[in-house]
Amino acid sequence: MSKDTNTEHLRAELKSLTDTLEEVLNTSGSKSKEELSKLRSKAERALHESRYRLGETSDIIAKQTREAAGKAEDYVRENPWTGVGIGAAIGVVLGVLISRR
Repeated sequence: MSKDTNTEHLRAELKSLTDTLEEVLNTSGSKSKEELSKLRSKAERALHESRYRLGETSDIIAKQTREAAGKAEDYVRENPWTGVGIGAAIGVVLGVLISRR
């Protein structure tokens, strides 16, 4: 899965959870105990599914981060002076940004 696909799945999951919880909150006063029980079950399922999918998404993101770090490490090992130059450039930029505050 790509990063954009993961982000879209995450947004859709959170929207679904938000909609379910909003429904529970907005209609809790006008529902019978049975209807409230059904809404609560629906909200619990949505929360459980969201937690599961968020866990999957975080695993995927962690894997992608490890792969990117590995590639960066390989690049720096193959091109150490380029890595030093990039590090120095980042340091200069951060120094300028910090000194402006």
